[in-house]
Amino acid sequence: MQKSPSKTKFRRFRNPGFTRQQKGYKQSFLGKLASNFQNQTSNTKSRLFIVWGILMVAGLGLGINLYNLQIVKGPKLTQQARNQQMVNLRPFMPRRPVVDRKSNLLAIDRPVYTLYAHPKLFDKSNEDMAERLAPILAKDSAELVKTFQSKKSGIILAPALAEEIIDRVISLRLNGLEWAQKYSRYYPPDDLVSDVVGYVNVDRRGQAGVEYSQEKLLERPVQTVRLSRSGNGTLMPEHAPEGFLHFDDLRLQLTIDSRLQRIARVALKQQMEKFDAKRGAVIVMDALDGSLLALVSQPTYNPNEYAKANISLFKNWTVADLYEPGSTFKPLNVAIALENGVIKPDDMFNDYGSVRVANYTIKNAMNNGYGRISIAQILQYSSNIGMVQIIQRLKPSIYYNWLERLGLGQKVDTDLPFEAGGRLKSQEEFIASPIEPATTSFGQGFSMTPIQLVQMHGALANGGKLVTPHVVRGLIDSKGQMHDSPTHTIPRQIFSAATAQKVVEMMETVVDEGSGKASQIPGYRIAGKTGTAQKASPNGGYIKGARMTSFVAILPVESPRYVVFALVDEPKGESAYGSTVAAPIVKSVIEALIPLEEIPPSKVIEQQKVP
Repeated sequence: MQKSPSKTKFRRFRNPGFTRQQKGYKQSFLGKLASNFQNQTSNTKSRLFIVWGILMVAGLGLGINLYNLQIVKGPKLTQQARNQQMVNLRPFMPRRPVVDRKSNLLAIDRPVYTLYAHPKLFDKSNEDMAERLAPILAKDSAELVKTFQSKKSGIILAPALAEEIIDRVISLRLNGLEWAQKYSRYYPPDDLVSDVVGYVNVDRRGQAGVEYSQEKLLERPVQTVRLSRSGNGTLMPEHAPEGFLHFDDLRLQLTIDSRLQRIARVALKQQMEKFDAKRGAVIVMDALDGSLLALVSQPTYNPNEYAKANISLFKNWTVADLYEPGSTFKPLNVAIALENGVIKPDDMFNDYGSVRVANYTIKNAMNNGYGRISIAQILQYSSNIGMVQIIQRLKPSIYYNWLERLGLGQKVDTDLPFEAGGRLKSQEEFIASPIEPATTSFGQGFSMTPIQLVQMHGALANGGKLVTPHVVRGLIDSKGQMHDSPTHTIPRQIFSAATAQKVVEMMETVVDEGSGKASQIPGYRIAGKTGTAQKASPNGGYIKGARMTSFVAILPVESPRYVVFALVDEPKGESAYGSTVAAPIVKSVIEALIPLEEIPPSKVIEQQKVP
């Protein structure tokens, strides 16, 4: 059945209407799209304005901040930057060396090395490493193995190895070893001059001797410098001031003669061992200026190993300890009496073996009398009775004033540290009690340091002047030129030259005819005085059986200059006296002093005839 044509047309007629509707929708859509586009354009402009505003505000803030940083805070920030780029550096300066009067080295800074072991890095067994290192380090290989087993790393094998030792360790080419360089004070003569030189501690500060007392002369002046450094912190030497690491070549020179010091120490040690003594000392002084050519105290210590020493040895007892001088003080009392005119050189005295003073009885050391004797014989026999009679001719007040003039009860102005001041009774007590001048006449009842006794005998040796004993000559350069020498107290005239010479000649008879014969040297005129004194107790009184034996010599008699003194504390044995213990020490020292100082003989040496 066929469809009707009219219906077909009708359908075609309806389609255009539908198309117009679609067009309407399309127009509506396009309108909305245009509207949206306009809205988006407006939003974009708003956003751009906002972004522009933000950028303007940020730029303004940046500008303000730049102004603040560059203009307001500029100088301060510049200084902070410079501080960060610069570093304050105080370069290490070696301590000045110490030399003796002949420029022999006594102390110097030298590089040393701390040796570390890291067993975890060993490529050999602990036993093999120990066997290789033990001979070089002077250690037991078994002990080294135990040391390696104690830790895996950071073991200190040696704190301060010398350069030649570390070179031997390096030559082994062993893995697991590390070394760090540092500087350490080194004393080439070991214990020879430790009494004078002293030592420095781990902080490089002097603790004894001239290392302590002359710290200012030994420390080189160091100025802090500012160096630039790069961004990674590395110092830039091109900005370092020129010559900031250079230091002077000055050395501290002492008056000590190491050759004489060695001979004095050997002689002292021999006598101390022979008589089993507690301690001893030897002092040699040039009385013209007070310079000490030798200053020995025994026992002593090695300053290279000061940690092993008894701390009591760090103070030189010749300047730090007091003692009663005994008979070695008698020549000084004779000089006082002569200077005051209460005696004459040819006066005679009666020694009956004892004398009564107040409620006390004074006797000679040997409990005997010497009869009628001269002043020279009083010194020869060391007569206590004769000395008491001499001093009794002086008013106690005048005598006391002379003791003070000599410096008793005061310190000696020396350049060695830890000096003790002598002890003397008050003037009131001294004058009120007759026993005080009496005991002082033979060297008891007061105390002094050994170096002070040498100073006083120096006044007899140089024409009556009290000089300052010292060990420091000054700072010298490599050419021997003096740059800085200490100033000493101007010598004081105590005795007249005539009095001093007369006493020295009296002391010569002690060596020629009296108790000092053990110090005789053919061809040389030597004056001397022995001393065998009771040892005073710190608690008062005297230590039973304890003696202080001593001998002091002055030479040459015809032109006195040198004082040689030996003191031995608590020698054992019935034969331990100043004449047997100390006098032989002085003789050995003088025998060495004569060629060193080129002292000519006083008289022709008689040659023994060969049969």
